[in-house]
This record gives sequence, C-alpha cells and structure tokens, in this order.
Amino acid sequence: MHGHSHDFRSAETKRVTIVGAIVNLVLAAVKIGAGVIGQSQSLIADGIHSLSDLISDGLVLFAATHAASAPDEEHPYGHARFETAATFGLGILLIAVAVGVVWDAGERLFSPEELLQPQMITLYIAAFSILSNEALYWYTIKVADRINSPMLRANAWHHRSDAISSIVVLVGIAGTMAGLPYLDAIAAVLVGLMVARIGWELGFGALQELVDAGLEQQKVDQLREAILAIDDVRDVHMLRTRRHGHLAAADVHVQVDPWLSVSEGHMISVAVEQAARNALEELEDVTVHIDPEDDEESPPSSIGLPTRSEALDILERAWMTTGCDGRWQQVQLHYLQGQIHVHVYLALSCLHEMGDAEAITRHFSTPLEELPEFGKVTIYYSQDK
Repeated sequence: MHGHSHDFRSAETKRVTIVGAIVNLVLAAVKIGAGVIGQSQSLIADGIHSLSDLISDGLVLFAATHAASAPDEEHPYGHARFETAATFGLGILLIAVAVGVVWDAGERLFSPEELLQPQMITLYIAAFSILSNEALYWYTIKVADRINSPMLRANAWHHRSDAISSIVVLVGIAGTMAGLPYLDAIAAVLVGLMVARIGWELGFGALQELVDAGLEQQKVDQLREAILAIDDVRDVHMLRTRRHGHLAAADVHVQVDPWLSVSEGHMISVAVEQAARNALEELEDVTVHIDPEDDEESPPSSIGLPTRSEALDILERAWMTTGCDGRWQQVQLHYLQGQIHVHVYLALSCLHEMGDAEAITRHFSTPLEELPEFGKVTIYYSQDK
C-alpha cells in the first residue's frame, strides 16, 4: 500500500471536515442573520453559500466513511471512488447554489425598489467571514496534501471560494454604503458566478475520473520509460491508466522474447509491476499482459488455431510411425506468426536407435507439412528418464 492507510486517511478527513462543518454552521447563521438585520443581499447570498458548505461537509463525511471500507463482492476494487462521486456532487451543488444567487440578485437589479441599504454590522461580518474561511482553506489544504485527497482539496477550494466571495461582498457593501446602491446586488451576482466556476471545475474533473479518463500524459510517459528500462522488455503497447479516487490503476501489454518459458514471462511481469509502482506512487493496481508478439499491429497468433489438447491429439496421430512413439519427454507449442511451432524433447535412446538426427527431424516434420496450422518442428534430446 502506497502512502497512508485507508483508516488514517478516513480519520484525518473526518477530523478536518467536522472542524469545517462547525465553522460553516456558525458563519451561515451569523451571515444570514446579519444580512437580514443589516439589509445586505450579498451577505445573505454569502450566508447561503456557507449553508451549502454544511451539505458538502456532510457529503465529504459520508464519502470518507465509505471510501475507507475494504473491497467486497459488490466493489471488488474498493470504495475509493466514493470520494470522486462526492467531489462530483460538490460541483453540482455549487452550480445549483450559484444559479439561485445570480437569479435572485438579477431580479433585484431590474427592480430598484427592491434594492437593500446595508448597515455597518454587515461590513464587520463580511470581514470576519474572509478571515475564517481563509483559515479553513489553509487548514484543509495542508491535510489534503498530506494524505493526497482530491476530495479534501476540492473542499479546501470550496472554503477559499467563500473567502473570495466574502471579499466581493465586503466591497459591495462598502460601495453601497458609499452611495452606489447597485453595488451590493452586483457583488451578489459576482459571488454567484465565482461559485459556479468553481463548481464546474470540480464537477468536470470528477466526471472525467468517473468515466475512466487516463492519467496526465507526463505520468503515462514516465510509466512507459520505467517499464522499457527493464532489460527483458522489448516493447510496451496498449498502456492504459485510470484514476480510482486518490489512487490510480494501469494495465499494459509487454512484448518479450517469444521463446521464453512461462515462468520467465511471469518473472518479467512481476518486475514490470514493481517498476510501475516505483515510478508512480499513486499507482496501486497494475495488470501486466505478456505478449510474444506485438498484438497491437497484428491479431494474436492463437486465433483460429487448435488448443494445446487438440494440437497434441493431432500430433500423436501424425507421429504414430516415427519410430520414437512413447518417448516424447516433453512437447512445447509456440503460437507465433499465425502457426504452431513445435519443440519436441526426445529420449536420447531414440537418437541411438535411429542414428541419424536429420532423419528423425524429417520423420517428425514431414507428416505436418500438409497441416497449415503447424510450422517448424525442432527436436531436442535428453537423458532417458
């Protein structure tokens, strides 16, 4: 497991989110109350924005609890994408809040009699909101960076959007108090537009992950270089990546020497997996497909050819009169270039009997010449078992 454990990440996420929820609850109540009493539409809009943060904090807590759960039958790859879904939900929520704020402020702009005249208390509350939200941003972003949580990072920027919107509110209130009656409503519209932009960025990024968008090209290139650096890897193709919450997964086709044994191929796949994990810390799941040929340029050679059991039945019938029947110690089948190339390991006594290695090779090769699915036959000899 790379980085922090699921339990640690869950505990850190819950702690910072609960702190944020308490602060947001206080800010929402104070801003809405002061906005109503002090007659500031932009401060009321800002208070509704803080109220939406409470809902987002609830989503984050829900996601943090479920994302830490171990894989199960319904979620064999774990629950990390609960974080992604929550981030997407935060984006949609922000856009919805923004539409409501802009709509209400826009109506007031076209109805001058509905414009409000803010009082001095709203100015102090807006300043208090700026300081509180900026402190929440720095607190949350530090935890997000420490545990590499896109969801917490999104929530941190949610807090900063509150601070920025409160700055706009402060300017709007001050301008209206200075004799510009439209400024408070205009500030409310600007707050709404900023919130909508942040919501779009968060929601679109999460949506990209939910539809299995790949990692950044720089990271993919870094991963490819790490795999190609392994001595026994001839080529890399069909390298695909995807995000899974704060983690990532990859699958890759690796071309190797076509005459390697299964165990050698397996060892190379283990080396590829380890190199990939070392190259990218967030990479948790790596699937390696060993290819004897480049199946990106041509279809796999095994398509349409007999399986091993079928091929052995054909060979047994074809070799009934070879003179070495029953002394095949091992038969290896290599599916390459659209044919089955055969390596036969014979008992050394067979060579002593027949006395001619070339004659034995002809005995085994000739019966297969009329079978297009078979290619070259190679004979090896070993001591009798």
